[in-house]
Amino acid sequence: MTEDQKNNATDEQVRVDQAVDMFDRQDFSTVGFWRRLLFSLRLIGWVIGIKLQQWIKRLMDVSVSIAALILFSPIFLLTAIAIKLDSPGPLFFKQTRVGKWGRLFGVYKFRSMYIDAEQRKEALMRQNEADGPVFKMRQDPRITRVGRVIRKLSIDELPQLINVLRGEMSLVGPRPPLPKEVDQYEYFQRKRLDASVGITGLQQVSGRSDLNFEKWVAYDIEYIEKQSFWFDIKILLKTIPAVLAGKGAY
Repeated sequence: MTEDQKNNATDEQVRVDQAVDMFDRQDFSTVGFWRRLLFSLRLIGWVIGIKLQQWIKRLMDVSVSIAALILFSPIFLLTAIAIKLDSPGPLFFKQTRVGKWGRLFGVYKFRSMYIDAEQRKEALMRQNEADGPVFKMRQDPRITRVGRVIRKLSIDELPQLINVLRGEMSLVGPRPPLPKEVDQYEYFQRKRLDASVGITGLQQVSGRSDLNFEKWVAYDIEYIEKQSFWFDIKILLKTIPAVLAGKGAY
């Protein structure tokens, strides 16, 4: 340890000792009964409010997902037929993603790329059009003909309704990143993982892939700080015209 490090460690210990001493000298008996009671009630109310908000969000996730799976079942069928006729390979693509607080899970999507897409990705890295730790190409040669259509209309994301029912995702929240992307995050960017990841979110209705990564993170953090039942409803309603316009979807 260098001399400067020793001095810094000593200074830090002094500050800790001072803080402990100030705490020990506090006379909590001077705090009135009613003030303590009011504080306790406020704390309990805050905890109940958080739990209630989480319960309502989960209830909405489950009910809307079940309704959407039923409503979009014809689209599921037509998409499955189109994918099978267009190129060889499975109907669905399962990929490991990072959820809330770093939890790993398998996300489901309709397959929109050729089966050798992952092997071809390394050769395309120099053509990456996104900044930060993500990879995006407007004319990605790995995407199939049907894949371009279902990506433009966000149909490829519909199987993630299963992830929502399983509690791995929410309808609204930051998009789930890849583990190797998270490995490249700076400290403040990891705040994206402080909420349940979602199918849609503030970033998706504000430009999607047209945004740079810095703006992407800023929108996700803004959502986390503002999240509420009515904010989720607002984002869900904005998702409809965003999907129909197809802006930033590729």
